[in-house]
Amino acid sequence: MRNIDKRTIEGVGLPGLELMEKAGRSTAFVAKEMLGEVRNKKVAIFCGRGNNGGDGFVVGRYLAQWGAEVEFFLTARRDQVKGDAKTNLKKAVDLNLPIMEILSHKQIPNQIKAHLIVDALFGTGFTGEITGYIKDIVEKLNSSRIPILSVDVPSGLDADTGKLTGPCVKASRTATMALPKIGHFFFPGKEMSGKVTVVDIGVPSHVVEEENIMLNLITEEEIKRLIPDRPGDAYKGSCGRVVLIAGSTGMTGAASLASLSCLKAGAGMAILGIPRTLNPILEMKLTEVMTQPLPDVRKKGALALRGLGEIRKLLKWGHCCAIGPGLGQHFETIELVRRLVGKLEMPAVIDADGLNALAQDVSILKECKAPLILTPHIGELSKLNGIPLQKIAQDRIKYASDFAQKHRCILIFKGAPTIISEPEGQTYVNPTGNAGMATAGSGDVLTGIIVGLLAQMLMLKKRENINQIMLDSACAGVFIHGLSGDLTREEKGEMGMIASDMMEKIPQALKRIRE
Repeated sequence: MRNIDKRTIEGVGLPGLELMEKAGRSTAFVAKEMLGEVRNKKVAIFCGRGNNGGDGFVVGRYLAQWGAEVEFFLTARRDQVKGDAKTNLKKAVDLNLPIMEILSHKQIPNQIKAHLIVDALFGTGFTGEITGYIKDIVEKLNSSRIPILSVDVPSGLDADTGKLTGPCVKASRTATMALPKIGHFFFPGKEMSGKVTVVDIGVPSHVVEEENIMLNLITEEEIKRLIPDRPGDAYKGSCGRVVLIAGSTGMTGAASLASLSCLKAGAGMAILGIPRTLNPILEMKLTEVMTQPLPDVRKKGALALRGLGEIRKLLKWGHCCAIGPGLGQHFETIELVRRLVGKLEMPAVIDADGLNALAQDVSILKECKAPLILTPHIGELSKLNGIPLQKIAQDRIKYASDFAQKHRCILIFKGAPTIISEPEGQTYVNPTGNAGMATAGSGDVLTGIIVGLLAQMLMLKKRENINQIMLDSACAGVFIHGLSGDLTREEKGEMGMIASDMMEKIPQALKRIRE
């Protein structure tokens, strides 16, 4: 953003003062939306001495013009405010708006009386830790129970990482300039940012493109564009056929959730390949999904290596496949998966025990000529790349992107937030989902959604590049999965959600996006 601002000012010729004016005015409209009726509402605006504080002075000026009772609290002496921020401070002074300087603990008001607080203390350039009397101000704001609107980022948040090293404003809403920031969507920053609104400050699109940003935020508008339209004469075969290789003793639920989620995401037909001894159980669990009994390891409910030829024959029926949910880790099943993936010829989603099988020799991914989507959580990624969990957790974006580029696959790194990386270095961050989705079977639902969308895109977007179809289905699948979880939380709350609840919300999530 610093580079983009600089090029906008120097290259395009848009003055910094004009950018600040647009930023403050757009933020004032967000404040207006939060307040409802602005006239006679009290607004307390806390400003630092930098450009973020300058934005705050612009916000206050517009709110005052619209009839609000505005009071500024400046955490510096007036003569310490420089540049464009100083210009906007002077404009506020010229309008006789009240400005109180807070230079010590003693000057912090005992009680904040306002309908809205605007946090304009620190912006995206902030690093380190808030200390001294400003720390006390932040704690006072957070304990006030008054809605807080943060300008660009909540003060105290590292915009590059979402991490906190000290106190941070807990915003009800954040109005951020031109583009969203990493810190808004990575925890704990996501919790501190509240609802994030990106406001237009007049940065030309070509300036953003010149920055060659490799990190993207998935939006509902984009997902709506990706979901394929069904022609009026569609039939089940034209909407995609999916083969799922899943299930073992004790984990028939994973196979059931993945295959049903595939159909609920819109695939026309699905066959579930399962160990022969488990077929009666799945026949009872499933109505719309077809089942294919496969050779079993001595009736132990695990896929036998001798079934490899039969599975390869089954795969020829489908347009794409999913491998892994609930497969178990019998040594024969592991070897079966490794041989199957090594010679795979169709687009595939590999999850759970499919990933555990590959982790024993990741070089199989280089043998495989088929386009792949891998969906590890942090433990599975650690097994795949041999890097400790703690190290991966420090930079999830880097390790997701490195793996996708090295192994030429789409990597869905499950977590909060889920990250999607592709072989050319672009990474996508998903904004949907919640803590209630931390429940058994949630990943199986995700696998089903992705492969169900993939089947449809392969059939209904035939002229598009296969790599793009894989990426589109991954991004759309993750977004829809998270939205299904959000819709479930609205109805049942976070603590009582289970995976089948989320599965039932898939059609509603699709309907909401399309409408």
